[in-house]
Amino acid sequence: MNSTPIKVPTMAEMAAKGEMPDVLFWVGCSGSFDDRAKKITKAIVRILNHVGIKFAILAHEEGCTGDPAKRAGNEFLFQMQAMQNITVLNGYNIKKIVTGCPHCFNTIKNEYPALNGHYEVIHHTQLVQQLINDGKLKVEGGEFKGKKIVYHDPCYLGRANNVYEAPREVIQKLDVELAEMKRSKEKGFCCGAGGAQMFKEAEKGTKEVNVERAEEALAHNPDVIAVGCPFCNTMMTDGVKHFNKENKTQVLDVAELIAKANDL
Repeated sequence: MNSTPIKVPTMAEMAAKGEMPDVLFWVGCSGSFDDRAKKITKAIVRILNHVGIKFAILAHEEGCTGDPAKRAGNEFLFQMQAMQNITVLNGYNIKKIVTGCPHCFNTIKNEYPALNGHYEVIHHTQLVQQLINDGKLKVEGGEFKGKKIVYHDPCYLGRANNVYEAPREVIQKLDVELAEMKRSKEKGFCCGAGGAQMFKEAEKGTKEVNVERAEEALAHNPDVIAVGCPFCNTMMTDGVKHFNKENKTQVLDVAELIAKANDL
């Protein structure tokens, strides 16, 4: 991928100049701190810069949305985290947010309104689809042309919010063979990280969830397993490594596919 330095303005910098972004990019905890997920963040930023969207991030003012706390049953902590973020967002008069994580997307979109956090929230795959449809982003197959790609539906993007077509339409623009797992779309299967499971050891059982899901994907012998969630990325990557297939099959976010194909 292009190694050119990227410019990422903060809301504080923009507000100091009396400016407002068209969209706030909500980076999320994984996208901020996890070394693998940071690559997804950079891919999204390169796409935003490439098409000339005026955007900003909260940087140090962004806190965890509270999704893991809520899913783990700590409603008090969730509300504390949510209110802190809502105070910051409303203070900047933010109207539109794009996220790199379905967990952030679902929480801000569906759970913040009850706490007076009202925003238009879209997932980055929806934004990319919109940019392509509007003719603002031209997509070539590049290194992925003719490759076989399997797409895994993140739970909080798919079944929780019915976003199925946007990521698939974006992937198909790369002139690839898009294969569907038996359990996909409305019948999708979790990667194993949801419900705050990402942050604890697996409970005793006969098979890890991510191993079963990776096995389903690898059955198609794909060149790439495409995902739209940093949690899914981690779990599917670990699953591919479990089967020693990392030299044959890459796990890439949809944003990375577009950035790499367009050499952004």
